[in-house]
Amino acid sequence: MQYSSHYSADDRGREPVAARRSAFGFRSPGVRVTAGLVAALPSLGIAVPAFGQSATPGSTVALDPITVEGQSIAPADSAAARLAATPGGTDLVVTEDLAGTVNLTLSDALTTAPGVVIQDFFGANDQPRLQMRGSGLQQNPAERGVLFLRDGLPLNRADGSYVVGLADPRQAEFIEVNRGYTANRLGASVLGGALNLVSPTGSTAGGVGGSVEGGSFGHINVSARVGGMGETVDGFLVGSFTRRDGYRDYNQSDRIGVTGNLGVAVTDRISTRFFAGATDLFFEIPGPLPETLLEDDPTLIYGGPTVVNGRPVGPGPNVGRDRPQRETTHLRIGNRTTAAFDDHVVDFALGFAYTGDEFRFPISSGVRETDGGDLTVVGRYAYRPDADATLPLAELTAQATIGSAERRYFINEGGSRGPLLGEGDLEATTVTFTATGNVPLGKGVTLSPAVSITHATRDFDDTFGGATRPTIAFNPANPSVRLPDGAVPATDTSYSRDYTGVSPSLGLGWQATPDHYLFAAVSRSFEPPTHDDLIATVNGTPNSSPGRPNPGNPGLAADAFRTPDLDASTATTIEAGWRGRLLDRVGVDAVVYHSWVDNELLSLRDLTGASLGSVNADRTRHFGIELGADARLTETLTGRIAYTFQDFRFDDDPVRGDNHLAGAPPHVINAKLTYQVTPALAVETAIEARPDRTPVDNMNTVYADPFVTLDLRASYQPVEGVSVFGEVRNLFDETYAASTLIVDQLRPGQAAFLPGDGRAIYAGVSARF
Repeated sequence: MQYSSHYSADDRGREPVAARRSAFGFRSPGVRVTAGLVAALPSLGIAVPAFGQSATPGSTVALDPITVEGQSIAPADSAAARLAATPGGTDLVVTEDLAGTVNLTLSDALTTAPGVVIQDFFGANDQPRLQMRGSGLQQNPAERGVLFLRDGLPLNRADGSYVVGLADPRQAEFIEVNRGYTANRLGASVLGGALNLVSPTGSTAGGVGGSVEGGSFGHINVSARVGGMGETVDGFLVGSFTRRDGYRDYNQSDRIGVTGNLGVAVTDRISTRFFAGATDLFFEIPGPLPETLLEDDPTLIYGGPTVVNGRPVGPGPNVGRDRPQRETTHLRIGNRTTAAFDDHVVDFALGFAYTGDEFRFPISSGVRETDGGDLTVVGRYAYRPDADATLPLAELTAQATIGSAERRYFINEGGSRGPLLGEGDLEATTVTFTATGNVPLGKGVTLSPAVSITHATRDFDDTFGGATRPTIAFNPANPSVRLPDGAVPATDTSYSRDYTGVSPSLGLGWQATPDHYLFAAVSRSFEPPTHDDLIATVNGTPNSSPGRPNPGNPGLAADAFRTPDLDASTATTIEAGWRGRLLDRVGVDAVVYHSWVDNELLSLRDLTGASLGSVNADRTRHFGIELGADARLTETLTGRIAYTFQDFRFDDDPVRGDNHLAGAPPHVINAKLTYQVTPALAVETAIEARPDRTPVDNMNTVYADPFVTLDLRASYQPVEGVSVFGEVRNLFDETYAASTLIVDQLRPGQAAFLPGDGRAIYAGVSARF
């Protein structure tokens, strides 16, 4: 399991658990030290804390890092010990370890977490495709398949969808990663897993700090933070602004984010924390390119298909005319209160989030506006009678998220919001109940049975009211020339769906020695569709709006919306793993899994690249290997590697046979090598490699080429608390597809490839007092 056993001393002068790490952070041998200290806390009459808002069930809210025999237990170390004792795929990413990374994105933060695959779309703070174990892999570009948490409460809306650009790793102290069934106990109703971004608090990040950075492609970031604590109260506030012109034409992005929290020790047994945050996210969408243009000039945007001998050639969006973009505003408030009474711990959390989202797609899909709120209530109980156990003997968790929103669909009229195409009211609920046990069987063996029950509803009330829906089109032979407008009959798109699933699991863990932990598990998973799966604009083309499959025929009747009656996806998974240390210098975390998936949700596009809506695949198989390793090669040279293998296939599909699912790179390798030149100066080299080609379509007719990129970084601390850092990304200016659209069958010359950034140089300075 990836984690750090190091943490810088806080403003009150406490020493860290282990030796201070290098400027880039080396994960040194410390599992047994940290786990032993945490396990010893209950025997000393101290409740095991969740510094910040850890999502670990049964953990408590603490104001102050606790001290055992003169040593403080850092928040990340406490979370690491609990995750290390979980019989399944888990990781912990400490963002302070990434302090030398300029332009830190979620993709950067999770590169060393095996099993978490992020494929960048347009760079910076946009909408990369994030998937764990293949869940949500085929989204174009709506996000689902992973439960995103912020301080233990979901960033996902009630229907399971989320905007990945709202997750800012700069504002997190660490990120808890739960892959597969280990996320069930957190209220997840997805197949992939969960990510929890835990905020710093006034007790873990006291003082004043800030940073300024800039570099290639017009990148600039400014951030500031302040934190402090009194005897019974602590508080923390952080704000940041990021702007980027972008590597490509029409590639600007901006993000402003502010978040803070206030903790209060009500009594010596009861504590509470209030938190709030606001994010405004905007980015332009330069879109995909055909493979030939990717190779010739990846900075370009595509101008849509051309007409040759009366037939369109080179399907794809006309970005210059349609100017797709996304703007999202997100506001959240919440509270978490914890009470610990001897062997019993009770957590209660309440949160509300408002999301306003305007997504301007190309003309084939139009403009989608969604405004609404989601209320989440979480209750957790843990029973821990064994003072030496890291995990509770029993846990009970109940979580309910209820949301409603108004949705409006407009025609994209040459990059502006055109006539109203449809509207309605969205409602969703997702309720989960989970019971988990961790039963010691003796000789270091623990049996962990669990069951999760999920009930979800998805309702849409069509309030459009008109007898027809308008359509527009442009001349395919001259895409700037408007054709006569049209209209199609307006059929009712209302629907009401409900889904119920039971997901049992059984894990077995064995602490064979203090340095070696082995586990195996069998589990079920359940994932209902989102509203974006259940309703889609269809029958558009690169030159016409939804409901107009033939731009030159405005009278042809066609549906503008599709509302498929989808089933929930379910999966049965077996997995096994080993966490250990070798020669006290090398740490290894290895997991292998195989999932049999029924009714996997696929988002399909036609031969022009226009949406066909979502469908259920019959049966698919997901096999994978997740391997992380770190090593102290010498006293000044350290290394880290994360390797993910993915073999996701259809299972005897009547159309696709046993083909690979499109979009999943078979091998993903991220490696770092850090050299501590002096106590103040560190240099690092990092590579990202996709050594095998990636299928672009489910028919496996076209593939994205392999690639390797190399980054160089340096960090220098002239005085304590001040750091100057810089980096060169993509040193050799590799031209490559960072990601692709996913289609069922690719048409020759189709725009489906999303270029990665070229060579970039960044620099910055940070200070903390």
